[in-house]
Amino acid sequence: MTEQSSKDFRTSALQAIRIERDAIDALEGRIDHHFIKACEVIMACKGRVVVTGMGKSGHIGNKIAATLASTGTPSFFVHPGEASHGDLGMITSQDVVIAISNSGNTSEVVTILPLIKRMDAPLISMTGNPDSVLAREAVANLDVSVETEACPLGLAPTSSTTATLVMGDALAVALLEARGFSKEDFAFSHPGGTLGRRLLLRVSDIMHTGDRIPKVPEGTTLSGALLEISRKGLGMTTVLDASGKLTGVFTDGDLRRTLDKNVDVHTTAIEHVMTPNGKTIQAEHLAAEALNIMEEMKINALPVTDQSGSLVGAINMHDLLRAGVI
Repeated sequence: MTEQSSKDFRTSALQAIRIERDAIDALEGRIDHHFIKACEVIMACKGRVVVTGMGKSGHIGNKIAATLASTGTPSFFVHPGEASHGDLGMITSQDVVIAISNSGNTSEVVTILPLIKRMDAPLISMTGNPDSVLAREAVANLDVSVETEACPLGLAPTSSTTATLVMGDALAVALLEARGFSKEDFAFSHPGGTLGRRLLLRVSDIMHTGDRIPKVPEGTTLSGALLEISRKGLGMTTVLDASGKLTGVFTDGDLRRTLDKNVDVHTTAIEHVMTPNGKTIQAEHLAAEALNIMEEMKINALPVTDQSGSLVGAINMHDLLRAGVI
């Protein structure tokens, strides 16, 4: 590869970015009464938002539908070609249709317009031609026209698809904020994602309970406590008083510090070497809160208590890792 060709690659790429950036900048002046009308129509929708578009517009429409659906506006994509062969049955009079076409005259989209109008489903268009059939038939036309495509041939949809995508994102964000959509709402739409797990998973969902909780009574020797730690495999054991209340925790870290003092593991009672009144968490708290405590305190496990302070479970860093919280 020559130095000149490397320079040409960079020049072409930067030119494409500048052209697409200009196309996005031009959208600011088009957040007008048509955009507001589109938002109002969608907010009043009792059904779903159905997005349709052909070719590259269809690919962008798929993404817009996915973004709307994940931010509080139920939505799905229908291919206009398939709509003419049965999939139009997916659309009802309760829905709102967003039709995307740069020319505004795409035959596959125009073909289904009379049927959409007949069922009285409100139509919103996203076009680059305000005088097109699609724009004229819509209750609101979102102008996504561009001066030039980033493609030097002026053929491949580049700036136009970028402008459409950004306009779709602007619509989704405006609706999101109007609905008061929260992080928790987003998490419910993304239970398999990291954010969903962090926002939805409770300590009670992953903690060890019953016989799986490492625990010894006060008076147990250090050697007995070590056997409990080994059996339960959480890297610690809780210590309970005669009434069953949590009084302390003994961890692997405590063991290392204890051995440095030449303590007799067979005669020393656990309450003399445990960490009294250590950190705990309640079962109804988020697992992400348990992670924050462990990271802040530089510990690997936590006892879980109820509101009265009684021990109900235990959780460690490996549990959080397996659950995908980390």
